[in-house]
Amino acid sequence: MTTNQIEIKSAAVLGAGTMGSQIAALLANRGIRTLLLDLPSTDGDRSKMAKGAKERLSTMRPPAVDCAASLERITPGNFDDDIAKLADADWVIEAVSENLDIKKAIWSKAAKHIKPTAIASTNTSGIRIAIIAEALPKDMRSRFLGAHFFNPPRYLKLLEVIPTAETSPQVFAGLSAFAENTLGKGVVKAKDVPNFIGNRVGIFSLMAALHAMDDLSFGADDVDAVTGPASARPSSATFRTIDLIGIDVMIDVCENVLKITGDPWEQKVFAVPQYMREMLKKGMAGEKKGQGFFKRSTDGGKSSILTLDHKTLEYRPGRKLEAESLNAVRRIDNPGERLKKLVSYNDPAGQLAWKALSGVMAYSAKMVGVVADDIVSIDRAMKWGFAWELGPFEAWDALGVAEATKRMKADGLPIPTWVEKIAATGGTLYQHQGGATQQLGTAGKYKPVSQSSREISYDGLKRAGRSVIENPGATLFDIGDGVAFLDFHSAKQAIGMEMLEMIEKAAQKVENDFQGLVISSHVRPNFSVGFNLKLVLDTANAGEWNEIDTMIRRFQYGLLAVKRLKATVVTAPFGLALGGGAEISLHGHRMVAGTELSMGLVETLAGIVPAGGGCKEMLIRALEKVPGGLGGSAADANTDKAAYDAVEKVFATINMGKTSGSATEARSLGFLRPTDSESANADHLLFLAKQAVLEIRSKRPALSPKPVQLQIRVLGAGAAEKLLAPVKQAQEQGKASEHDVKVAGKLARVLTGGDRPAGGYMSEEDVLELERGALMALCPEPKTLERIDYVLKNGKPLKN
Repeated sequence: MTTNQIEIKSAAVLGAGTMGSQIAALLANRGIRTLLLDLPSTDGDRSKMAKGAKERLSTMRPPAVDCAASLERITPGNFDDDIAKLADADWVIEAVSENLDIKKAIWSKAAKHIKPTAIASTNTSGIRIAIIAEALPKDMRSRFLGAHFFNPPRYLKLLEVIPTAETSPQVFAGLSAFAENTLGKGVVKAKDVPNFIGNRVGIFSLMAALHAMDDLSFGADDVDAVTGPASARPSSATFRTIDLIGIDVMIDVCENVLKITGDPWEQKVFAVPQYMREMLKKGMAGEKKGQGFFKRSTDGGKSSILTLDHKTLEYRPGRKLEAESLNAVRRIDNPGERLKKLVSYNDPAGQLAWKALSGVMAYSAKMVGVVADDIVSIDRAMKWGFAWELGPFEAWDALGVAEATKRMKADGLPIPTWVEKIAATGGTLYQHQGGATQQLGTAGKYKPVSQSSREISYDGLKRAGRSVIENPGATLFDIGDGVAFLDFHSAKQAIGMEMLEMIEKAAQKVENDFQGLVISSHVRPNFSVGFNLKLVLDTANAGEWNEIDTMIRRFQYGLLAVKRLKATVVTAPFGLALGGGAEISLHGHRMVAGTELSMGLVETLAGIVPAGGGCKEMLIRALEKVPGGLGGSAADANTDKAAYDAVEKVFATINMGKTSGSATEARSLGFLRPTDSESANADHLLFLAKQAVLEIRSKRPALSPKPVQLQIRVLGAGAAEKLLAPVKQAQEQGKASEHDVKVAGKLARVLTGGDRPAGGYMSEEDVLELERGALMALCPEPKTLERIDYVLKNGKPLKN
């Protein structure tokens, strides 16, 4: 994507409904002052609708705003009294009802107040942009285009940008760059046709699976069991996705296509079953109405999910589909291999998977040149907008183009000539040369796949032979300019022996051969879920306490070695960075974090304490702000309270297992320093982290050959007791268990220096020994082992 980014400091959103209010929240999260307008109320406060929408943002789940400050950047108003305020906006976004007449009416009214330099866009999910543009003055149409966000806009990466024939190329490029770099979006250029890319192909895939339900006598829950992760798609699969989209929106999108197509195949797939129309009449519109193809029940005090019988429109208990094919793919991590295995089965689940996949592959090929110029735009739209692991053309390559095409033709599916030709040669839809990727065009020739200048591709590094050391858990790459990249890629990014080995080897290699090191991961969506608790539990159950002690010691001193490298170390966490994942992140000289960062030292929830240097690093971050907090001389008595207050905050954060909902919250919890930065686009993190390394080295090219040995203030046993007092009080009130107090007591001793007298200092190694001692004391506890086992089985903590 071009770097020709426009500057947007203020924005306005027209329409405060579900999408409009969440778009306003996204802009506010990125620091943009946003005006949110809706219809004036005739009852009391005239801006009541927009104000109510703003209030609901703070209660949405998942949260639409990342902190209270973001909410304050949104100013609610109404179309009558506040329309003139549009003159202050650099970007005006219309997100009113999906009705052409309503959209034209609001643009006719708003256009008079929009400044000549502002960009204007519509958030329509399917109406042609050029038709909406007819409501605008001609001199404004060059600054008008479609910008279609996907719901929820904070979390779904896709933004379809749709220029008209009159849209200025500079406006398209500038807004696209802004969306990618500032909003963190994956931008795809779509053609100005009804439903664009995502809804045209995505809704086709949903409707194809919906129609297949009757062919195989399946229910909605059965279809979802097949078309979710087993098919390299999200857990929302087919019918949960339809519920999230809304039955009304589904019908609108289908009817948009039916109005323009004469193709019998499209007409058949996009035909809306009568039961969906009946569902809408009965208020079964999906998630927003609390019922659709699924409904939550709380009968008898127990929560359960009911499934709609589409033939009777009555709900029944959910059921689990058992199939040999599903069992066969359950533990296959590689999405291409998983998909290929699933569709090779001839049981009903395998048949459904093939029917759903083959149909969308053939349809996607038919849509090249119709909804998008190339295959990568369709693949990206489905991955970024519908959270598929593989786009349809990537899936085709994974299955083998020749084999899959032969099977599709036998089923009577239409295959374009350009695909048939490449299938006949045994070729692929994508090909790779060195670190570059090319895609097949409809003319039968390969052309480059566009890539952001801010993105360093893992696949490109791998194909270019840039790996230096590797094992199944991690790889050390040379990414140029004297900078190495330690990439974690174990299952769920859990930290085990292979990653420990790579941390040690990387530290040695970087010390000798590199000037900088970036630590991150190419695997999405999470940086690391933490230390491999199953490994700890299995080792504990075997009574191998020395093995646990050795593992933790290797982790501690591996990270300490990384921190003390002469080379500059920048960590780049994103998504979940929990427990050991947070500890890795804290050991860099600087952090470049993903804006959507869930960081927390959550070990206490499993009945242990952080022991990979997490307590140490949080102490350092807290005490470096306090005079005498770090150093080697006697502490100043006047700073005792400031030091205690700083440590008390660390204690509360760790003891309660507080986890941030964003990088902003991570900063407020003390995980990020003022010098640390963040990026809304996780795909840019590796590039930005490398740039941070180069920037730091340019300012201090000659680092001391001997790293600084930090000394950390000791608060002493009295402070430990003081920290523990509220936990004991909670126990007396029945709000904390005996084991909670025991864990908190161990944590308090680690943070205050153990048996060392108050007023002195301890080394980083001293704190590491305290951490490991606390963990080794807690590990054999039956209640700790119960907690670890429960977390592994249920994904949530046990209070025992």
